[in-house]
Amino acid sequence: MKLAVTDACIFIDLIELRLTSEFFKLPIEIHTSLDVYNELYPEQKEILKAYGSVGKLTIHNLTPWDKTEIQKIQFPKSLSDNDKTVIYLAEKMKATVISSDKAVRNFAKSKAIEYHGMLWIFDRVVEFGLIDPLVAIEKLQSLFSRNVIYLNNVLLISELNKRVRKWSE
Repeated sequence: MKLAVTDACIFIDLIELRLTSEFFKLPIEIHTSLDVYNELYPEQKEILKAYGSVGKLTIHNLTPWDKTEIQKIQFPKSLSDNDKTVIYLAEKMKATVISSDKAVRNFAKSKAIEYHGMLWIFDRVVEFGLIDPLVAIEKLQSLFSRNVIYLNNVLLISELNKRVRKWSE
């Protein structure tokens, strides 16, 4: 089973799109840091807590030693302390990073860590039959219309349009 470390932006988008259940049904072992978990609103934490209680989400409480190790890494200034925990855990666990944050993804790439974002998640939930392709289109378009990461991003809009064409067939 694939290991993945997820950041807050992914959890927020999944919860807002009501795709959390489908995400946790994927054949992926999902991890995050307590730092990332604590970024979320109480109602978002409650949703994720339920997945933790059934072993679908592992939340890592980093030790002082881990924090010291993180400080030794030359991270770009664009990464938050919470983002650093995602990269650190992924590298330590030899896991994939799942993030929509370009700075996180770029740093993961520079460290030769596999990384993916929301489009990959959509591809997987459709591929595994966890969501109807037409519902996926609707939710993906909703994400693109309200999330600043996707607005006016020509490359991402092109990727959206590819999926709309493929899933509409």
